[in-house]
Amino acid sequence: MQKAMLHLSKILWEMGDAGQRMSQINAAEGAAGNISVFVRDLPPAEEHLFPFWFENGIRTPISLPVTVPNLAGGWAIVSVSGKRMRDIATSPEMALCLLQIQPGGETAILHMADPSLRPTSELNSHIAVHNDRIAEQNLSYHTVLHAQPLHLTYLSHIDRYGDTKALNRHLLRWQPETILEFPEGIGVSPFEIPASAEQAQQTVEILRRHRAVVWRRHGIVVRCDAGPRKAGDLVEYAEAAAQYEYLNLKAGEPSGGISDEEMRQMCQRFGIDYLI
Repeated sequence: MQKAMLHLSKILWEMGDAGQRMSQINAAEGAAGNISVFVRDLPPAEEHLFPFWFENGIRTPISLPVTVPNLAGGWAIVSVSGKRMRDIATSPEMALCLLQIQPGGETAILHMADPSLRPTSELNSHIAVHNDRIAEQNLSYHTVLHAQPLHLTYLSHIDRYGDTKALNRHLLRWQPETILEFPEGIGVSPFEIPASAEQAQQTVEILRRHRAVVWRRHGIVVRCDAGPRKAGDLVEYAEAAAQYEYLNLKAGEPSGGISDEEMRQMCQRFGIDYLI
């Protein structure tokens, strides 16, 4: 469990950096993608740095789309629906909102700079994953990031990549780093209607076993306890692997990448359960 108190300014800087990087790698076109960070405590002394949320902000109670008792008393910093992730770095007051989770985890106080702002429509998946991981891993700091990287999302439309084993055999074969970054592999969820309860439940279940899940025909979700920048790195690693796979498809599949035996040897060397 992380014990050091985190500064809101540092969290926002990391969220902004991750948002800009998602835009740079074509994983967050327009208002696509969303990010959230759960933190158990915010230093009260920092509130004066963000008057648009605290001193001058609008506060309103809301019902949460799922009950999250393990988050009660904590804060979720959440991207805003319809806003660009790349704007988090320069205009956090218009790209993010704060949720102060109330006792019981059924409601929250929404802190926002403008009354028109609302949390991402996929808030249910975000806070459900936070709630599950906070309880299981005894965390005080946790990030969930959804992005729609071009090549990975394209591959998720092709049936041959439609299950976890097949996707991992094809993506993990291009760079040793990919296996090290995803030692449990990348999960795959069948297509569900965005923001639906079914999508949220699938995401929670798969992210119990993996640190990333591909939503078929919809992108990727990663979870991370090392901060938003590391969450962005995970998306970037997965997209790089998907781009190698796309290039191989485009070239007529001349390469098989890292062989099964080479993959077994590497997993053995680094103490990773063989994934394929």
